[in-house]
Amino acid sequence: MFSLPPISASTEALPSVPELPPQEVVTGDKEVDAVLWLRSVISTGQAALIDRAMEGAKKIKTPLNVLEKRYQDYLVATNPGHLFAAMSSFGFADLDALATRAIEQHRLRLEGAARFGGNLLADTEAETFCIEALRGLRATGQFGDFDKRQVAARFNAHPELLPHTLADCLYELGYWDQLYLLRNAVDRDASDGPPDATARDWFVFGLLAQIRPRDKAEGLAVFRYLVASQRDDMPESEAILVNLIG
Repeated sequence: MFSLPPISASTEALPSVPELPPQEVVTGDKEVDAVLWLRSVISTGQAALIDRAMEGAKKIKTPLNVLEKRYQDYLVATNPGHLFAAMSSFGFADLDALATRAIEQHRLRLEGAARFGGNLLADTEAETFCIEALRGLRATGQFGDFDKRQVAARFNAHPELLPHTLADCLYELGYWDQLYLLRNAVDRDASDGPPDATARDWFVFGLLAQIRPRDKAEGLAVFRYLVASQRDDMPESEAILVNLIG
């Protein structure tokens, strides 16, 4: 249940060659607008288009960091009183970083289409299970979370779907992480999934503090997950580390 669908060889879901974004007059500064257009080309994630955009950037005579400052000044001037107006200019000059992110996002979009077709944003079997398991619970607290004890009781009532080892926990957590990444590459506003699934993710994360590691390798895998997932500063993390140390 907590596994992504296999990758299909079909390529029907995404066009193989996207159209170039239209060139627009945004600031009236020809060089700044040229960089904005190059950034939109790079954001397609298409390697061939990115190569052309990077070559085009070399033809711009003014240093990109100078153009970033000009773009920042434009944003501040056209948004008076807006404290965060200049934020969208941050990283304007770093086309290499943009290209790296765009290529990865494009890869994720292709993978999402290959695994789910047009159903990437639909509830998965695992999410449907979570919704049914927590049906009737009311979200409470400052962030609208479910009560952790009630969540645990509901999921523990389905022992056949509980992780029994730390490796099982990491496998399921990897499922939720990957599902989020695939969706986020397509629609950032719909990438979180239902709150019931989020509750399951945190429930399984909490089990990392309860299930003893079978060996050093399994304990090390959990420690590496904590660091890589940037969850090492969560309230549960200290208990997880204590569990790993024994």
